[in-house]
Amino acid sequence: MPIDCKAKCGNRASLKRPKTGDALCKDCFFAAFEAEIHHTITTSKLFRRGEKVAVAASGGKDSTVLAHVLKLLNERHNYGLDLVLLSIDEGITGYRDDSLETVKQNRDDYQMPLKILSYEELYGWTMDRIVAQIGRSNNCTFCGVFRRQALDRGAKLLGVDSIATGHNADDIAETVLMNILRGDTARLRRCTDIRTGGGEDSIPRVKPLKYSYEKEIVMYAHYKKLVYFSTECVFAPNAYRGHARAFLKDLEKVRPSVIMDIIYSGEQLRFKDTVKKPVRGNCERCGFVSSQQPCKACVLLEGLNRGLPKLGIGKKSKGDRMIAKQNQELALRERANLVKNDF
Repeated sequence: MPIDCKAKCGNRASLKRPKTGDALCKDCFFAAFEAEIHHTITTSKLFRRGEKVAVAASGGKDSTVLAHVLKLLNERHNYGLDLVLLSIDEGITGYRDDSLETVKQNRDDYQMPLKILSYEELYGWTMDRIVAQIGRSNNCTFCGVFRRQALDRGAKLLGVDSIATGHNADDIAETVLMNILRGDTARLRRCTDIRTGGGEDSIPRVKPLKYSYEKEIVMYAHYKKLVYFSTECVFAPNAYRGHARAFLKDLEKVRPSVIMDIIYSGEQLRFKDTVKKPVRGNCERCGFVSSQQPCKACVLLEGLNRGLPKLGIGKKSKGDRMIAKQNQELALRERANLVKNDF
């Protein structure tokens, strides 16, 4: 039996919103979805008129919907923003090379300038080569760390005021669960923040899709007929996040509001003053924002260049021992070569 749209527009409902359970027609769903993102942007004061904003574009559903909605709301509500696309090429054959074609299509569809930066030009390594060195057990650590810094580097090159990322409600709830499971209070403290970074030496990042469900983003992209890339990264199946995602999906089947419940819980968390807080500064080597010296990206890169790919994995003391052992072996080898040359 046909069901009327709950918004009382006179049309028949064609979908059920995963977030609220409301039966809506497509037009009312579009209006509700866009209005919620507009409300998030305005109440959180994510942007100021005249700012240049880089949209982190991967070609996936989240970044494609983010670019589309930001362009639409910018024109509808006269935000006065200068929007550009910033994409990172990690160098993953059969995945990123294909998704970049989608990003270029987004560039043409939304008429936004596009800047593509690659790991190869920034670090001298591609993820294909890194995985060949490290294997598939810790490869996501390298990709995540390098990608975060690559976005900062790209934003600095473009001279933008902020970076808008496509993190949705599911992503943030998963991150809360991951940080709880790992006991990572430093990240747990800030993972639900809608705006991170900022200050004299860093470019802030904002999450306009913070309260948007992943299922609704997919529905919006589908009904709007947006072009996006849907293939999963070939190295992703071994990621730790996958376990948190599977757990969250099981919880969502029982209680659909669990995603928002976890986010709200994360927002309300408070820590004692005695809990040690990481001090954010700038890396002494590369100059980018870091809470350790040198930054994680520089440590990982040093390990790759030294032939010690696991240098940045685990505790710093373990890495120090690896460097000391390698230096000792090099010294012994050099001494042996000197003795050989004397004869």
